Amino acid sequence: MTTATPPRTGRSGSASTTPPRTPAGASAPTTPGGPDPAVSRRPAIDWRIRFGVLSLIWGFSFLLIKVGTHGYAPFQVTFGRLFFGTAVLAVAIAVRRERLPRGIRTWGHLTVAAFILNAVPFSLFSYAELTIPSTLAGICNATSPLWGMLLSLVALSEDRPTRRRVGGLGLGFIGVLTVLGAWQGFSGLDFGGTAMALLASLSYAVGWVYVRRTLAGNGSSHLSLTGAQLFMATVQLAVVTPLFTDLPTSFPVVPLLAVITLGSLGTGLALLIQYGLVAEVGPTTGQMVTYFVPVIATAAGVAVLSEPLHWNTPVGAVIVLVGAALTQSRSGGAAARNVSPPAEPKPAPAAAPADQP
Repeated sequence: MTTATPPRTGRSGSASTTPPRTPAGASAPTTPGGPDPAVSRRPAIDWRIRFGVLSLIWGFSFLLIKVGTHGYAPFQVTFGRLFFGTAVLAVAIAVRRERLPRGIRTWGHLTVAAFILNAVPFSLFSYAELTIPSTLAGICNATSPLWGMLLSLVALSEDRPTRRRVGGLGLGFIGVLTVLGAWQGFSGLDFGGTAMALLASLSYAVGWVYVRRTLAGNGSSHLSLTGAQLFMATVQLAVVTPLFTDLPTSFPVVPLLAVITLGSLGTGLALLIQYGLVAEVGPTTGQMVTYFVPVIATAAGVAVLSEPLHWNTPVGAVIVLVGAALTQSRSGGAAARNVSPPAEPKPAPAAAPADQP
């Protein structure tokens, strides 16, 4: 928590420009190269149901990462989720008869995007959850819009600051300090794990800036770009994982199922759902999933993993989400000119208006 083409904003399980809301009676949303067949067909399931399912999938992704690291090394968890996520998108690409992106330049940009938007943040979250609760990881993931605003002020000249957005940035920073218990001197906080989770969130924001500058206007569909990006990230982890981990001597069933679910649902299926949502209800509504993910991640961690919950965690999380929402607010004119990313953990990147974890 988006994955390949330039996103709007912020997960999961989320890199392409998210299509704008299509007025009633208008033609279907298009990619830079024309109508995107991956999102042109009207889904049979109401968008509200799909929105709820996506929120649950990305919210539970942090729990699945934690469970996966109980049996496998962080790099192995990351490789597994990328492998199974890529497999799901590969099937979707084949069924829809999509063409893969062409051109060495495009594949070069996709390789960099895969590293920044998938390989790095997914690995950082896996390592972070060795020492911090999944609840804290989910909240750190929600800071992507805050990082995104800071970077956009420097790297994206069309993203002009407003008092509301700057105020949201300051409010979000206060929320982070509240979550971390700054008034207690950060007592009991694992700095290494927390820093990795925050860096993962920052990595999403950096990736969004990169893809907006390099992949905007690409003629390939969202689906093919995302699938290609996940594939490149899988290749990267296939090279790195054997260098830093040993082959498992056993295969614990529950952690293995967690990794398979994390990849196939939290990365693959979640991105497919996200495409339909953005195409049907627009990026503004589609990105709202960002604000449900940390709530569900916290509830899952407390209810399923019995993780401790102190008052400052939910209070700080609410402040972070309000601040993040303010940083994404735009005037009517700006909203019409810009398509911005979300927070998937995501993440995934390529079309995710929410940070794919």
